[in-house]
Amino acid sequence: MVFPALDRPALLRARLAVYGFFLLAGLTFGTWTARIPAVKARLALSDGELSLGLLGIAAGAITGMQVVGRLIDRFGSRRVAIPTAVVQGVVLVLPAYVPNLPALAAALFVFGLTHGSLDVAMNANAVVVERAYGRTLMGSFHAVYSIGGFLGAAIGGLFAHASVDAGPTFLSAGLLIVVLAAVSSRWAMPDAAEASEGPAAATETAAGMPRGVLFLGVLAFCCLVGEGAAGDWSSVYLVESLGSAPATGAVAYAAFAVMMTAGRFAGDRLAALLGPVRLVRCCGILAAAGLALAVLGGTQVTGVLGFGLFGAGLSCTIPQVFSAAGHRDPAQAGRALARVASLGYAGLLAGPVLIGGASELSTLRHALLIPVILALFVAVTASALRSPRAPRVSGAATPALGDTPS
Repeated sequence: MVFPALDRPALLRARLAVYGFFLLAGLTFGTWTARIPAVKARLALSDGELSLGLLGIAAGAITGMQVVGRLIDRFGSRRVAIPTAVVQGVVLVLPAYVPNLPALAAALFVFGLTHGSLDVAMNANAVVVERAYGRTLMGSFHAVYSIGGFLGAAIGGLFAHASVDAGPTFLSAGLLIVVLAAVSSRWAMPDAAEASEGPAAATETAAGMPRGVLFLGVLAFCCLVGEGAAGDWSSVYLVESLGSAPATGAVAYAAFAVMMTAGRFAGDRLAALLGPVRLVRCCGILAAAGLALAVLGGTQVTGVLGFGLFGAGLSCTIPQVFSAAGHRDPAQAGRALARVASLGYAGLLAGPVLIGGASELSTLRHALLIPVILALFVAVTASALRSPRAPRVSGAATPALGDTPS
């Protein structure tokens, strides 16, 4: 795809539009997560019943990811991202007003369907902007998603502290999300499918998916197994295995989340300096070393420090994997990203379960070595990110975004 010459203000507006999509996506999920206890209490659900309801999000997200890739390649990422972003703000409200568990599961299925579709569409539009800039920007986009998650959690926490029900919380956040979607829609950049009115630009080749996309999905799976494990088991490990107070246990996940966000903000500069392949290789080693320190160190200090390093190590990998998938073939970027995102999301869901099952067979300390091994696998196979294609900016060739600079 060859982009026409764009002035800096137009490029900046397109970049800010992608920031808006990522911010509202993170805001949506953070707000929902913060008010899960309120929804559970209103419907008088047991822990097991809530777990069944929450499966709706997973089922919806995976379903959406399977469908949305073809829509993106046919109609363009912008045309898919804008309506799903608006709908995301609307469907956030539904779980607060459902009357029973089946209705909650259905509402969360729709919520997950929209969120999964938006996840793929906004990453596809991020790839479009990256190609226009001729350099990697994905790390900062994913960092803004994390900021949105923190903001959503803060909004939910403030409403909960004021003893306000989930309904007004979701209505307020939903209005903010719709406003962000409207602003982003004005500046979002069209891509090749939209420029050529879609169908002709997205004809699938006889070879199917671009080479290497499936393996990029495997790398996403490995990384998100670790992220899911840290989210559910870091605090438990410090409290139950290292004897920490609950407050100290919470610090472990906080260190992980903060370092992951900071690492993503630094990731674009690091990718420009080292190249994505070398960056992911170093990050895999750092993640493995950090979690190994947390597991083998045996103290609360090494536990918190280790999970912080683990977050820093994982921070840059998913953005670079998504970027590499999107740049494999611009005509199939939506399907490639959908494939990678689906496998990654499966890892996020499987991680906590995998660690829990392994800890039943052995100990939690031994089970947490699984993400260490997976991080080392990512480091060893990081060359899979090397892109066979070179982006073009204003008609001029530039180095491939997946290549390590010489």
